[in-house]
Formats: sequence, structure tokens, C-alpha cells
Amino acid sequence: MSTSVHVHQLQRVSATEAVAWHQVVAASTAHDLPGVPTPDPGQIHAQLTGPALGSHRLSWLATGADGVPVGVAGLRVFTSPGQDHLAELELHVDPAHRRLGAGSLLLSAAVAACRTENRRSLIATAAADGPGEAFSARRGFRRALTLDHLMLRLDEDGKDRADLLRIADAEHPGYRLTGWTGTVPDGLADAFAAAKNAMNDMPVGDLDYGSVAWDADRVRAMAAVVADRGDTLLTLAAVHGDGTMAGYTEILIPQGVPQRVQQYDTAVVPEHRGHGLGLWVKAAMVRRLRAEYPGVVEIETDNADDNVHMLAVNHRLGFRSYRRTREFQLDVPAN
Repeated sequence: MSTSVHVHQLQRVSATEAVAWHQVVAASTAHDLPGVPTPDPGQIHAQLTGPALGSHRLSWLATGADGVPVGVAGLRVFTSPGQDHLAELELHVDPAHRRLGAGSLLLSAAVAACRTENRRSLIATAAADGPGEAFSARRGFRRALTLDHLMLRLDEDGKDRADLLRIADAEHPGYRLTGWTGTVPDGLADAFAAAKNAMNDMPVGDLDYGSVAWDADRVRAMAAVVADRGDTLLTLAAVHGDGTMAGYTEILIPQGVPQRVQQYDTAVVPEHRGHGLGLWVKAAMVRRLRAEYPGVVEIETDNADDNVHMLAVNHRLGFRSYRRTREFQLDVPAN
């Protein structure tokens, strides 16, 4: 291992350090994930300096002998009950500086932090069959989940678009659609939190992911975190006649309103499944995006490859698979 690589933990991330971080992430993403947009410098700075929900963040920067940034690692340490055994790793090494030991040094720092924080599980994501997967396998991570990434293009006309609009306009007796931007309205906060808990039964393969308990304060806090980093969160929900929120879907629009947006959660409460509500709210969200954000042309989502129901919903809406990633888990030995 090269001794010319130096790793130091970032305390309060400076503007210069955020620029260095972006430089590494941009190079790594372009090499390993061609066609995937790189977060802009503002997004990176907000990620590194803003608050996180139910967690705190640790960050490291690796530099070469000449002080050039060659690698970065971020560790999200979960703190909420039900997930306080868990940490999540993001690690990038500039392709021009790989095989010099930077990745190994960064991983060692993250694992040591997991031990200090008494975390038994470390998870990480890598492109399927890419260099990150090989790196993870060599260092003791086990493959725990495969994710299928899908894309829907909003600028395509024809049969698929007409079918999607029919789905959005379909009647669902006993249910109504409602939506909001940012923080959930107070009158819906408790119902939304109850619906959020339906995500705890989503397929997670062999990941030791734990569970999250949602309440009204937590859903408000989540929206505040998104807003503080400059992003916009759109939500559409199906509400039953008795006031229960039966299902919902969320879209994240990164700051600057780029052409590609991200699907966040979609969930239907168990007792309301089987009525096509997931398909309905997602189709209605596409219609809303077209009306309110005409500059958006792509929605990206991902599903576990064994989440047969949601994959079928997305394919019905016109989403098409375009890449795969894998989630890996390292069981961290106790001190």
C-alpha cells in the first residue's frame, strides 16, 4: 500500500473541501456510472454540511503526496431506534488514482468509526459487476440486495402516454387524491406518518436494515431536511373516505430543477392493497410533473429485484430498466 496517500477526517467541511469532494465524485461517477448525472457542487456542499434525519455524518478526504484529492468517504451513522445498529458508507476514488491504497485507507477509517459508534452493520452500494463490487467482495462485504434502476421519459408521446393518463383519471370509489409540496399539511400529518410506516415491509433482501417508526414530527423533519439542502419534495396521496391515508408517492426535485428527478417512497397501506392505488398515485404524479415542471424529462426509480409487484407497476407506467446496483453488507466485529 502506498504511503503517499494521506487520509484525514473532515470536521466542519469548508468550501474548498466541498469542491475537492465534488471533484472526486464527478470523476468516479463518470467512470463507473456513465450516463448518471453527477450532483452539482451546490448539492455536494449541502449534503456535506446540512443536517440528516435520524443520523449523523462522518466524512474523510484522501489526498496524494502533492495534496491532490484522490478519494472521499462519507459514513451515515443511523441514530433512530430500530436502526441504531447501522451505518451506511459512500466511498469514491478518482479512477486516475486507484490501486494506490486510498480506498483501503478510507474503508479502514470508516470501519474504525463503526466500532467506535458501536455499529454492527455497515452497508454500501456499488454498480453491479463494476469495480466497487469487486472492491467490496475483496474486503469481506457480502452481497445482500440487487436493485433494478428504471427510467421513465416524460417527453415521449403515443400509446404509453395515453395509457398513463387513463390510469391517472380512473375512478377509485371511496378514495380521493390530495397532494402538497414540501411539508405535509398539519391536518394530514398523522395520517401520512401512519402510511409511511407501510414502507417497513418493503423487500430488503438480506440487508440488516432495521425499521423506522414514523410520527408527525418525523415526517415534518424529513421535509425540513430536504428543503434545507435546496431540494423540492412533491407528494401525492390517496385518502380513504374515513380519513385514512391509504397510499402515497413522493418525487424529489434536486435544486436547480434538472431534467432528471428521483422517485422517493411509494407505498400502499396493507389493508388498502389490491385496489390499484399505487399505480393510480404514480400516474397522477407524472401528470402533475408535466403540468408543474415541464423542464423535467426523466424520472429515475429503483426497486429490489424481488419486488415483483412494484416492478410490474413501474413497467405498466412505461419505466424501463437501464442499470443495476447492488447493496453490500459488512458485519463489523465488536471491539
